[in-house]
Amino acid sequence: MSRKKRQEEQSGGSAPWMNTFADLMNLLLCFFVMLFAMSDIDGEKFQDFSISMSNSIGIFDGGARSFGDGPLISSGMSQLNELDKYTTNMGKQGHESNIENEGKYDPTTKENTEDAPYEGELGDAYEVILEKMQEVSGEMYSNLSELTDSYNLGDYVELSIDPEFRYVQLTMKGSILYESGKADIIEEAKPILSRLGDVLGKFDGYIIEIIGHTDNVPMTSPTFKDNNWLSSARALNAAEFLIDNNKLNPDTVKYSGRGEYEPIADNNTTEGRAKNRRIEIRIFNEFSRR
Repeated sequence: MSRKKRQEEQSGGSAPWMNTFADLMNLLLCFFVMLFAMSDIDGEKFQDFSISMSNSIGIFDGGARSFGDGPLISSGMSQLNELDKYTTNMGKQGHESNIENEGKYDPTTKENTEDAPYEGELGDAYEVILEKMQEVSGEMYSNLSELTDSYNLGDYVELSIDPEFRYVQLTMKGSILYESGKADIIEEAKPILSRLGDVLGKFDGYIIEIIGHTDNVPMTSPTFKDNNWLSSARALNAAEFLIDNNKLNPDTVKYSGRGEYEPIADNNTTEGRAKNRRIEIRIFNEFSRR
């Protein structure tokens, strides 16, 4: 009986060393929790960390850049007052009321009322990045406004800011640059586009995207299969002109065509179709990657 009892005692429970190991793990856990609880979080370091983390998910590396001989955009800037009055709904699918009020300031739509997409520390990092993007886009808008005035482009381009503060946009009517159904830049428009290229040259190193848009009238030209082909060819010709004539860096210039799929006005009216035939030039800020 005594031998059987000793065998049962040896076969039951865990080995003695496992209990010691578990106690050691618990002590280490408590030790590190205590160290974390006693530590102080440096707000400035957290901001740097958050921006660094954002770089890994598609944000440009930080660093000061300047507009020609102008001020650096990564430091020493003051946020524009009532920045929201410069934002528009251009390029966003929305209700008809948004289309009719394109480019107008509406005090009832000052801020996006949607809840923040992140919470906790990730939400704090998101707010830091969003604030920086808003600040930089505001400075870019201010500089572009002054430059377009000095180059006498006010009658040809319309300025706006992306509602998410990723870029500043210059929009030109298609009738200024192209004949109906064609993609070649007309001779009368080349001096205008050249002056616009001089403005874009002040943003060396920034991603610049040129996007072509059309109305929804079906193509009848034998040159282009449909509006997608026409809008793409127009964007490409504008990009090549700016690269060849104004020496823009081809590594940072992108181009694409959206055809009839992003209207900003009603295609059922002559005025609406004229607004939809356009070229958009987007200058992405240093916190955005396109």
